[in-house]
Amino acid sequence: MIRKTLLAILGMVLTLFVAEAEHGHADQKSSAGFARAASIKRAKRAVLYLTHSAGFKHDVLPLSEQILKQIGERSGAFEVTATQDCSLLTRETLKRYDAIVFYTTGELPLTDEQKAAFIDFIKSGKGFVGIHSATDTFYKWPEYGEMIGGYFDQHPWHQEVTVKVEDQHHPSARHLGSSFKIKDEIYQIKNYSRDRVRVLLSLDTSSVDLTLPAVHRADKDFALAWCRNYGRGRVFYTALGHRAEVWQDERYQQHLLGALRWAMGEK
Repeated sequence: MIRKTLLAILGMVLTLFVAEAEHGHADQKSSAGFARAASIKRAKRAVLYLTHSAGFKHDVLPLSEQILKQIGERSGAFEVTATQDCSLLTRETLKRYDAIVFYTTGELPLTDEQKAAFIDFIKSGKGFVGIHSATDTFYKWPEYGEMIGGYFDQHPWHQEVTVKVEDQHHPSARHLGSSFKIKDEIYQIKNYSRDRVRVLLSLDTSSVDLTLPAVHRADKDFALAWCRNYGRGRVFYTALGHRAEVWQDERYQQHLLGALRWAMGEK
């Protein structure tokens, strides 16, 4: 009788031990799952920043590379690979990145296969951000012009201007209020239409002289930042960014941070 009682007690103890062990194993799996999820959540996006100049070379490019890297590091949102090497734009290399940023000029030395890889990259659901002279690029490649939304057509003004914020809900502009003043080189864009892009910032024409010979747009519509969908991807362009002081301006840095986050799929 005593033996049976002892065996019963021993069986209960073993059952409790096994149950506790399984519970602990489940907790470990759960904790590992949460750790993996947290790691995924913290993972930074990868951005390729191309600053190749096949035409005019802007003095601000080295500073822009430094500051864009700092924007990514401070925000924790992305890591930047800055390069002037166009050979990196290959189908295989682009698999590493979530967005491409251009601060470029002229006819970049890309092969037809590289151009196809670049367009496919964006259309597949990735992001593109063009800065300032990105519209002064690839005049001989119409598909690029259609993608970015227009081409550079002189800069009639280099002065302090008033910029109207047309879309205060976009992540690149929601911190700017209804308007703001900034001193920069102000672009005029041709082959651009509001039918194809969502205008975010535009020039307040009351702050400039519209009688200058370089002013060509009869409609006096000088968009300074816009965005659009392209395939499953997102395209953003800002005409601002010529001057070093602009890159050092916290408002502009926040402008670019919001642009890149939006281009990479955030709302």
